[in-house]
Amino acid sequence: MADRGEAAPAGDPVDLLARTLAQNDAIVGRVRREQATLPTPCRSWDVRTLVNHLVHDLQKFTVMAHGGSWEPGDEADVIGDDWAGAYRGAAGGLLAAWRRPGALDRTVRLAFGEMPATWSLGQQVTDLAVHGWDVAKATGQPTDLDPEVGRFALEWGRQNLRPQFRGDEASGRAFGPEVAVADDAPLYDRLAGWFGRDPGRPLTARGG
Repeated sequence: MADRGEAAPAGDPVDLLARTLAQNDAIVGRVRREQATLPTPCRSWDVRTLVNHLVHDLQKFTVMAHGGSWEPGDEADVIGDDWAGAYRGAAGGLLAAWRRPGALDRTVRLAFGEMPATWSLGQQVTDLAVHGWDVAKATGQPTDLDPEVGRFALEWGRQNLRPQFRGDEASGRAFGPEVAVADDAPLYDRLAGWFGRDPGRPLTARGG
């Protein structure tokens, strides 16, 4: 997906992750239970399914931060009735994993080979930033989020998300084709567009 070492976070990479996790913590914490079935920018998922996926990602990212590999599979219900608590617990585990001595000084195993741990950390920040926008957008929250996180995620995506990793949902690809967004559009709208979301499109229910 990328050359080795591309787009390592500037400054303290774990601090950037912590800011991203805190941002999403606030977003998830503001989701109201009656919003569970609202549509999201991830067109096959409603809000509850998206939050559940976000927590799954945190759990899988933690395995990777400990030296394991990404294992695809069905996403069981991991959020129960306490979405915010489930998110916070998983986020705390991920942050603790990356704060271990030496965590950034090794490689991680991915489907396309081994990459520096800093690359994996950058990918995680980016994934979480995009899904944070997804949840905020779906639930009517502000989407003018942390600019440093957004700038890093957009740059990481531009360097690493290649055309061969894009496709519609039927193809099984994680990200759709880029949606053209004006250069002067808000930062997170440009981030969303790069990752296949249309920030100007009204959200519709599954199949809409």
